Amino acid sequence: MKQITNSILMIRPVNFRMNEETAVNNYFQKSIEEENEAITIKAQKEFDTFVSKLRKVGVEVIVVDDIKENDTPDSIFPNNWVSFHENGNIGLYPMFAENRRRERREDILASLEEKGFTINNILDYTAAEEENIFLEGTGSLLLDRANEKAYCALSERANEDLFIEFCEDFEYMPVVFTANQTVNGERKAIYHTNVMMCLAENFAVICLDTIDDKKERKKLIASLKEDGKEIISITEAQMHNFAGNMLQVKGAFDKKYLVMSASAHNSLNAKQVDAIEKHCGILSSDLETIETLGGGSARCMMAEVFLPKTEA
Repeated sequence: MKQITNSILMIRPVNFRMNEETAVNNYFQKSIEEENEAITIKAQKEFDTFVSKLRKVGVEVIVVDDIKENDTPDSIFPNNWVSFHENGNIGLYPMFAENRRRERREDILASLEEKGFTINNILDYTAAEEENIFLEGTGSLLLDRANEKAYCALSERANEDLFIEFCEDFEYMPVVFTANQTVNGERKAIYHTNVMMCLAENFAVICLDTIDDKKERKKLIASLKEDGKEIISITEAQMHNFAGNMLQVKGAFDKKYLVMSASAHNSLNAKQVDAIEKHCGILSSDLETIETLGGGSARCMMAEVFLPKTEA
């Protein structure tokens, strides 16, 4: 299986703000004293610039507008409710915040089919919400598609049993661990795996300091090394600048890019930048408003579309 794709789905925000329902365990979110309308305009500008940069290097970006009436402030992060796979399968995921459940839209899947993508099966895990069990897509799951491994940092939004079920259904080997961050002097679980770790074709960017259990850390390092991935380590401070929330994509002429926010890029030191650029180019964009209020960054905004495509 391919690890990276040229096609990504992105949802343009129409009612972006800080989501009070997710702030209870997303410690990356911060509030801004500004009117919602002004915030949405800023977020839209950041979104549009980001999309433009991706398209400029040849990434196929499928943009769908959010629906204002749905009141879904986090719709800009579609990777949490859906995952797309090379065999034509789709995963639909149970979401912690009730207002995020409205982000799941059949019309988005229909629009992908209209663009020539093939959907064979939908594996729907959303019934788990009734039992307060959650697994938030490729926010919770980090998929090493090429090596058929799935990494998951357990949290309120990433249930171990459901993760194992996903791995059985999609035929991935599970790698489970706990990742923590310091919040007011306490170690608390990081809400999503993809803010502390990024898996690219030949390397991984990871905040190892978040894995307090030495055995778990050792096991994770061994798993990555076994697959020949270079480990590029980041600090917790860099993680808080979203340096773990990156995604490798393919542009025109099969050129590869590691996509990240400007704050993530600016937080990296020269050695880390060199290590990344040995493998691929860096594409960064200013996402300050989205990061501050949403508590997510570049990777969260991109749902990779690996579905098979019928060429017209």
